[in-house]
Amino acid sequence: MESGGIRNEIRHDARTYGASQEYIALAAGGNFQLGFPHGVPSPYLLHVNGRIKVTGFLPKIGDMAARIAAVFAILALCASFSTRADAQIDIPAPIAQLQAALANVPTYAPGHVALEIKDLATGYTSGVNANAVMPAASTIKVPIMVEVFKQMEKGRFDLNRRVHLEAGDRDWGSGDIAGAAVGSGFTVSYLLTKMITVSDNTAANMLIRLVGRTNINATMKHLGLHHTHLTDYIRTEEWSVRRTLRTTPADMVRLLSDMAKHQLIDEWASNKMISILEGQQINTLLPVPLPDDILIAHKTGSFNDTLNDVGIVYGPEPYVIAVMTTDLPSLDSGRSFIRHISKMAFNRMEQLAQWRVANAPETQISTEAAPAASAASSASAGGSTDEQSGDVSMWGTQTPVTPAPAPSATP
Repeated sequence: MESGGIRNEIRHDARTYGASQEYIALAAGGNFQLGFPHGVPSPYLLHVNGRIKVTGFLPKIGDMAARIAAVFAILALCASFSTRADAQIDIPAPIAQLQAALANVPTYAPGHVALEIKDLATGYTSGVNANAVMPAASTIKVPIMVEVFKQMEKGRFDLNRRVHLEAGDRDWGSGDIAGAAVGSGFTVSYLLTKMITVSDNTAANMLIRLVGRTNINATMKHLGLHHTHLTDYIRTEEWSVRRTLRTTPADMVRLLSDMAKHQLIDEWASNKMISILEGQQINTLLPVPLPDDILIAHKTGSFNDTLNDVGIVYGPEPYVIAVMTTDLPSLDSGRSFIRHISKMAFNRMEQLAQWRVANAPETQISTEAAPAASAASSASAGGSTDEQSGDVSMWGTQTPVTPAPAPSATP
């Protein structure tokens, strides 16, 4: 059957099952595309799984299975928003405008970029190359922290457990624990704080050794993060660190969304991890364009040609954002790009908060995403290093570095 015929039949089914006549649904493999009236840019790809996801373009439809999938998608959508036969499906204008703006990102992005932004209250998600596998740099320390809390929940150790430094733990790229004497003991709590807030690589390696690298990878896979993995300890002496620490914006957004909803490990673990992330001392990327009173729990990552920042922003409309850049012509270009995306996201989410107040409550999906705020963490979130050059790189100058090959597109 030609796609035009499927379009007409699905339009008929949409009316039959209660969707508004002004919407056309097309589906393939459970995805469907809605054409929006009133000048709203289209097409947008939305995925129905209890949430609506705005991500990009629809694959070509080729057979009757697509039509059947569309019918079920329409039913799911109608059920999730209203039981009325004349249910209207509206995408908020701020989200549509955000996605339209993001569609232009490839025209001015430096190097290779990937990003995703998710509104925590509604589940709307927008992005660019969100599933592109990128060098994680120090954002990989968030999954390490998650595995530490998972094993604490199982009773294997607690925050007061002391871990002793071994020579093989040392990495001079970032942090000062590498300078301690072999055999020095540090509590898990101290190592977590150093690993996240000042991006100490040696602290990260000590925690990887404690919980096991394969366990970290297994937990990420279990949580649905299929592109996040460590194939080695953090070894910044070699260019291969670009390949050994990998993730995607979509993976990071998924992990942080569960954390923000207090569903990662358990409520206590989620709150504790958020509190640690709120204490971030490297605030040169996502936080720069945000108002001073906005709390952000985040983790940066940086080395030679790569800048990343992922976090939870507690604005009028809380959201999760992950922006990753690599093959940059300069780190300054990466900083400017991430700050631009951060400002764009905050402005649109602020508008979305106003939109939700003005619209029917049945369009809202409630999540409890309040931050685990404290006076100390609020102060530290506002703390800043130099905005132009304060990013703490995984790469250090204390030890020789193997000459890097010319940057190329990462897989």
